[in-house]
This record gives sequence, structure tokens and C-alpha cells, in this order.
Amino acid sequence: MRHKNKTVKLGLSQSHRNALFANQLCSLIEESRIKTTLAKAKAVRPLADKLITLAKKNTLAARRHALALLHSSSQRTEKAVAKLFAEVAPRSASRQGGYSRIIKLGFRNSDASRMALLEWVDAPAPVEEPEIEVTPKSKAKKTKSSETTPEEKAESKKKTPRKPKAKSEGEEKGSE
Repeated sequence: MRHKNKTVKLGLSQSHRNALFANQLCSLIEESRIKTTLAKAKAVRPLADKLITLAKKNTLAARRHALALLHSSSQRTEKAVAKLFAEVAPRSASRQGGYSRIIKLGFRNSDASRMALLEWVDAPAPVEEPEIEVTPKSKAKKTKSSETTPEEKAESKKKTPRKPKAKSEGEEKGSE
């Protein structure tokens, strides 16, 4: 039995799991929200809350511990830790816990895996870019489709005449 064994293995080796969690945490710090499977979100959430608790201490030892948890071998990790200590932790200074939340999204189309959104509770509202409708050039020139006359419609439906095939030299001599 697995009494008091809290580790969620996710079918991965320990090194692979640690790398996955480090990448998920870096993405969460950089983007403030990530879309992932529900199992991964549930596994990453306690680690994210522990990172915020570390960052609230704002000491050199806490910064080094956070770097160790996120595998400090890359610049991405160092930037994420800097952002964690400078922006994310001060937003949660008055909160005693529960720094992140999981929002269930439903099932993924490809493999029916349960998806979730993991985000910071105190994160600023996401800025969504408006969708720009792209119209083809032929439709952009016409202002109203009702202004086209039946003659114009007939002309547009006509096929363009094909060019006659160029005759090779042997065929030209035979026709003379």
C-alpha cells in the first residue's frame, strides 16, 4: 500500500518528472496561466504554492532554493525566478496560502484527456487580442454583393479559354 506517499508519478521517471515540473513552473511564472492536463495541474499546484511561499521570504537563500527547484542551468529559469521574486510574490503578500487555482476545461479532442487551466489567483486579468477577420482580395474590392448584375455573374462563371498546345517540330512538319 502507498500510505503517506504523496508523489504523483504520472508514468514518468523521477528525472523526467522533475524536468516536466520545472518547465511547467517556469511557464506558469512567465505566462501567469498554463493549459495542461488535469493530472499534471494537480501535481504542479503544490510546488507552485511552495515557490510563492519561498519568494515571499525574499532572501538570498530562498532565491537559491527556488533556482535549485527549477534547475538553474538556463537563462529562462533565472528570468523566471527574478520575475517570481519581483512581481508574482509581492502580489500575494497578504495571502496566507492558496496562491494558485485549477479551472477544469473539459476533454481534449485527440485523446479525451481531461484538460485544466492552472493560474495564479492574484494574476492580472488576461489581455485577449481581438480577432482580425481576413477577407480575400476579390471580396474586399466589392462593397456589396447585391450590386452585381446577372451579366457580371455570368462572366465570372465563364471558363477562361485554354491556350492551344504548342506543336513540336515533328508535328509541324507532318502537317505541312
